[in-house]
Amino acid sequence: MATLNNILRGSLLALPWLAWLFLIDILISLLLPLLPIVPDICYNVSSACAESVWYWIQIIFTRANGAKITVSGDIIPYGESAIVVANHVAWCDFYMIQELAVRAGMLSRCRYFAKTQLRWVPFLGWGLWALGMPLVSRRWDKDKKELDRVFSGIVDRKWPTWLISFSEATRFTPAKYAASMTWCARNDRPQPQHLLYPRTKGFVTTVQHLRKTSNVKAVYDLAIAYTKGEQFRCPPSMWQTLSEPSLTEEKGYCFHVHARRFPLNELPMTDEGLAKWLETCWVEKGEWLEEKRVEWLAHGKKYE
Repeated sequence: MATLNNILRGSLLALPWLAWLFLIDILISLLLPLLPIVPDICYNVSSACAESVWYWIQIIFTRANGAKITVSGDIIPYGESAIVVANHVAWCDFYMIQELAVRAGMLSRCRYFAKTQLRWVPFLGWGLWALGMPLVSRRWDKDKKELDRVFSGIVDRKWPTWLISFSEATRFTPAKYAASMTWCARNDRPQPQHLLYPRTKGFVTTVQHLRKTSNVKAVYDLAIAYTKGEQFRCPPSMWQTLSEPSLTEEKGYCFHVHARRFPLNELPMTDEGLAKWLETCWVEKGEWLEEKRVEWLAHGKKYE
């Protein structure tokens, strides 16, 4: 009965949101022909439309379903444009990033690196394209035209943005972690705790392009951590975030994001230096995750 109740409850919460998402995708897609004529208006209108979708699902997660997201680390300046890098565990990561974006007044300006195949999905892919999402194959030599399209709005037109990338390029799994350990050992690279080794080319390309503008001020490094009962790094599934009525600390769930802010003008200038910087950042992020695991353990949680 509990499962049936969750299905009904989740459907009642999710279906109106999905309908709104579909309508917004249509509206944003209709802006595509106008992009070359009035790009700034299209960017601002599409941003406002997207914010309504993202904020709605955030409300379902935090208010309707009781998830409490805690935040630590550096204070993120209000309204600041930045490059954002984060570890990737599950769909739930988007809620963690959006929590910070809401507080910083930048939810409407969030732009994620997404797979290039999405551009062929009617309305959804077109909407992402019109929003200015970078749709990439992660073969950066082949993605140059797409990146130039995205970066031009930020650099030339000074569009406010959070350009967000999951630098591991895939979600964490034990099998992928084992493969990462093998690769690091073979290539004499440090293996970060609780994380996959980051892919650096996309980060390097992004920084080298966006440091050309005074509009982008910083790089934000986000460490995302979860617990569920006795399990560390175990977030709810996408469906659970929409349907589970008790994503609360009392039921064993903890959601946390730790932010570090690095001024862009203080990062290394060379490609090699930036790659090394991201590697070091990931090692430090892994150390923080281990510290968080131990902290939660000391407060009475037991992990496998």
